[in-house]
Amino acid sequence: MKLLTLKFILVFIYLISSSSSYAIQELNLKNLVIHKNPKKLEKINFKNVNNETINLNSFENSLIIINFWATWCAPCIEEMPSLNRLKTNPIFNNLEIIPINVGKDNIAKTKDFYKKLKINDLKIYFDKDVELAKKFLLRGLPTTVFINKQGEEFARVIGFVNFDDENIIKWLKKYD
Repeated sequence: MKLLTLKFILVFIYLISSSSSYAIQELNLKNLVIHKNPKKLEKINFKNVNNETINLNSFENSLIIINFWATWCAPCIEEMPSLNRLKTNPIFNNLEIIPINVGKDNIAKTKDFYKKLKINDLKIYFDKDVELAKKFLLRGLPTTVFINKQGEEFARVIGFVNFDDENIIKWLKKYD
């Protein structure tokens, strides 16, 4: 029995120590994962409201927040207003927020969603074929991906985040 317990403890320690990412404790967010080794992102394209293809590289040298959401997603509805306020926060110099609707909604429905929630500082982007969602291996909505100035994903949150939280703002400022 002692040997079995010891093996279990060793396996548990190994799994924790060999993980390629870890949750940051200072923010007290269970759903935030920071990558020990940031992931280089290439060929990231999405559409704007004019159906023009936008490449992530056009936002180089900025802290980028990609937020995947949908109009039917209750946590997205709760999260979007704080994301909108983050966009206008004056402490950030080079912050780009890219909210990408993966819900296959048309432009009118998305604009109504923004109007209803008073989202007026964020642009509208789409991933109607969900290719980008697949590329990012999304497991749920909302999902927020944080990209450093070198174009690397350094963290992500799966689920709701209150972007008005002072601890999150201070943490993000380190990357601005």
